[in-house]
Amino acid sequence: MLGMCRGRRKFLAAFLALLFIPALTWLYLSAGAFQEKPLLLSPLEAHPSSPLGGVGEQQALELRVRLVEEENRALRHKLSHPPKDPYAQRPQDVRGGNHSRTHSEEGTGDSDGQRNAAAGNASDCVQQPTVDKCETIHVAIVCAGYNASRDVVTLVKSVLFHRKNPLHFHFITDSIAQKILSALFHTWMVPAVRVAFYDADELKSEVSWIPNKHYSGIYGLMKLVLTKTLPSDLQKVIVLDTDITFATDIAELWAVFHKFKGQQVLGLVENQSDWYLGNLWKNHRPWPALGRGFNTGVILLLLDRLRKLRWEQMWRLTAERELMGMLSTSLADQDIFNAVIKQNPFLVHQLPCFWNVQLSDHTRSEKCYKDVSDLKVIHWNSPKKLRVKNKHVEFFRNLYLTFLEYDGNLLRRELFGCPSEADHNSENLQKTLMELDEDDPCYEFRRERFTVHRTHLYFLHYEYEPSSDGTDVTLVAQLSMDRLQMLEAICKHWEGPISLALYLSDAEAQQFLRYAQGSEVLMSRGNVGYHIVYKEGQFYPVNLLRNVAMRQVHTPYMFLSDIDFLPMYGLYEYLRKSVVQLDMANTKKALVVPAFETLRYRLSFPKSKAELLSQLDMGTLFTFRYHVWTKGHAPTNFAKWRTATMPYRVQWEPDFEPYVMVRRDSPEYDRRFVGFGWNKVAHIMELDAQEYDFVVLPNAYMIHMPHAPSFDITKFRSNKQYRVCLKTLKEEFQQNMSRRFGFAALKYMTADNNS
Repeated sequence: MLGMCRGRRKFLAAFLALLFIPALTWLYLSAGAFQEKPLLLSPLEAHPSSPLGGVGEQQALELRVRLVEEENRALRHKLSHPPKDPYAQRPQDVRGGNHSRTHSEEGTGDSDGQRNAAAGNASDCVQQPTVDKCETIHVAIVCAGYNASRDVVTLVKSVLFHRKNPLHFHFITDSIAQKILSALFHTWMVPAVRVAFYDADELKSEVSWIPNKHYSGIYGLMKLVLTKTLPSDLQKVIVLDTDITFATDIAELWAVFHKFKGQQVLGLVENQSDWYLGNLWKNHRPWPALGRGFNTGVILLLLDRLRKLRWEQMWRLTAERELMGMLSTSLADQDIFNAVIKQNPFLVHQLPCFWNVQLSDHTRSEKCYKDVSDLKVIHWNSPKKLRVKNKHVEFFRNLYLTFLEYDGNLLRRELFGCPSEADHNSENLQKTLMELDEDDPCYEFRRERFTVHRTHLYFLHYEYEPSSDGTDVTLVAQLSMDRLQMLEAICKHWEGPISLALYLSDAEAQQFLRYAQGSEVLMSRGNVGYHIVYKEGQFYPVNLLRNVAMRQVHTPYMFLSDIDFLPMYGLYEYLRKSVVQLDMANTKKALVVPAFETLRYRLSFPKSKAELLSQLDMGTLFTFRYHVWTKGHAPTNFAKWRTATMPYRVQWEPDFEPYVMVRRDSPEYDRRFVGFGWNKVAHIMELDAQEYDFVVLPNAYMIHMPHAPSFDITKFRSNKQYRVCLKTLKEEFQQNMSRRFGFAALKYMTADNNS
């Protein structure tokens, strides 16, 4: 009996549940419908003063019931089909995303915006505005100096990695950054990417009157004048700091412009530190700000509206007024932006904080995300950069390092379906490559001649002014990662300027950076220019590297060396004296520095010619490559050099390849020669054809240090086809010389073909 009673109770409870739950659900959904969609009740609300009765009232009620029923059916359908995406929003997230928009979207509150963003970081149920597939997204970045030019590349990589739209970068730069970035983008050749440069030096007078304590200096104020700097027909732009990393498609941020309402012209994320609250330390007095203030690392600017609002006059008046009491800015343009917003809060559209997750010490950045999928933009806005304190800093650091070391060549992706502007350089390159015969056994050699290698000039800080006497000389060399250990030794032997081209991958470039920054010898030298040529293809483009280094020479003369050689102590000053002695300015001479070699890894480097001759006699030193390639340096006439006290002329001979000092305007190396073989021989032949005199210096020398055989010389020795192709290229070069120089070049045609 007891069991039967219990069974009846359970049955009764289930029956009541089945009866009341649908009714309660209908009431809840109906109430939710009235609350969520007030505009659906417009037939009743449109005329609140009209009397309720008669036919009009009946029609309004019927319309109201039908609309509510349709809305309820739609909501039931959504609730009965939950999203499959594990990161999709739950019903409570929908409500969190649709309510309380006054603060989080309009920007009139402080902490509410962060709470709402954290509660609903994924997209709202309401369909987000989309960006047209082929719409160009404009991005403005202020960049000045060597370090910022290096940092901005990581930002650009992260944007290119995720992007699906054409991009137009607007760089406000000093002369240094413009030179670096223009060369980089010219050689990067990314489809559907345009770049424009604006001279920051011309804008200095606009902001130089503002005292600024921030480490960014005067360039940290340049964003204030973008309405005046950027083209007058440009209506909107995304403005980014160089220490930004994107974790999503920038088109999602561009789409936020559609959410701007009324007089909103600035899209900003709330500042995530307590800086503007003024409680960081005793007597801390920040600039005025709305609540926590806003961070200007990521800004959406409606340029056309800002111009109509007389933005220039607005920020200037505000800055002048506040500087009377503050005396200077602490956070550069950010202080002035916030002071303007404090007076005119209607200008700002507050972005969810995942659009600018600020990783400086003591920030509230952790409130901006619950999951990795929430992250949109990471901002390394601490002077400590990657060493900042944060609970998830390892994750952020790894994300940053991913783009830092990512192969930029992989970002040369076409945007299918979008018409792109004609790029004549790219078109000419494609046309040239199409003319090559892919069945030619030497196709890869020929193709390398036309390969455009992405190039980053002045990877590290460079500061040098050539001497005013017109005798200065730059040492020119090229190297790969396996010769990095030679840099410190060369710097100790050569005190003058150096121009180096390094053939590295993106990851190796970062290894080199860490190596250089950890070397006291290299960091103490500001007159060494490091130019990164990024790896591409199967050959070592030795002559391209030499040409890159030569083009960055700023002195009247250059000493064309190789990284494996150590110049004698004092060679820099000796060459400068020889410039005057041999009247290099008015004659075409190539000054030959005799080359020697040692097979010992530890060598007591000779400090004079007498010491060198002694070691030569003892067998510690040898004339360079005497045992494998005598012809390369035999014309130097080492027997004569032993006793020479005055410079002497020598004649060109086949396969002559000395190391020489020439004027900066001397011809470049021929790019058809890659890897091992004939790369220097062809250049010396070119100098001879242009009637350069080869003059051997009697008291100069350089010594080749031992190392493992390079990969290219190994291929030359083991691969017959490699040698066949090199011979073919050599013959073609000789024929080209004959066409260019006529009868005078016959001697090059009859030169021994042994290489």
